[in-house]
Amino acid sequence: MEGSDPGSEPAVGPRADPGDGRADLQDGLRRTAVALSRAGIPFALVGGYAAWARGAPEPSHDADFVVAEVDVRAAMAAVAGAGLDVVEPAEDWLFKAYHHGALVDVLFRMVGEPVTHEMIARSDVLEVLAVRMPVLDTTDVLSAKLRVLGEHFCDYTRLLPIARALREQVDWSRLEREVRGQPYARAFLSLLHELGVSPVGPEPRPDPASGTASDPHGSLPHG
Repeated sequence: MEGSDPGSEPAVGPRADPGDGRADLQDGLRRTAVALSRAGIPFALVGGYAAWARGAPEPSHDADFVVAEVDVRAAMAAVAGAGLDVVEPAEDWLFKAYHHGALVDVLFRMVGEPVTHEMIARSDVLEVLAVRMPVLDTTDVLSAKLRVLGEHFCDYTRLLPIARALREQVDWSRLEREVRGQPYARAFLSLLHELGVSPVGPEPRPDPASGTASDPHGSLPHG
């Protein structure tokens, strides 16, 4: 299928049911991308749909974009002008936009760090749902997903198929460096290494007692 220009009207595919949530989500994604592009605001698709655009399974809960914090007000106006209902939540790192109840999140901080124009510039322009748009770099996508892992959210079942699908596109050495201080992310990298998905395992942690690096795998044999 020929991709449409981001400045054209968003393409809307056939809908079997007016209440089809996935169709509303996809349409909201397209409309947001077209609105930001028309307004000349640097942006990128991130999260599950960015991974899907690069070959991972399709998500179903929401769509995510990023803009730099200096562009937030202009982005809110552009998205609202495209017909989405824009909401400022209590969280101070994103705004939300709804299209027939389907949620599009527009983030200006990821994992506590400001989104920068430099990060957005690492994106690749890809065709997503018949609209060409910037899609965040694969390593940045996976890094963000790993760095949010913690005691209260640690779902490897969603991450594993994404990592498997994108394995050839990831800079594993950079990813290891970016998550070095995150124990839950390091544990997932260890799992990926053991499964043969990643050629790079987490660096050994220093042993406070001896001052030498300790093996994160303990006495497990290495094959």
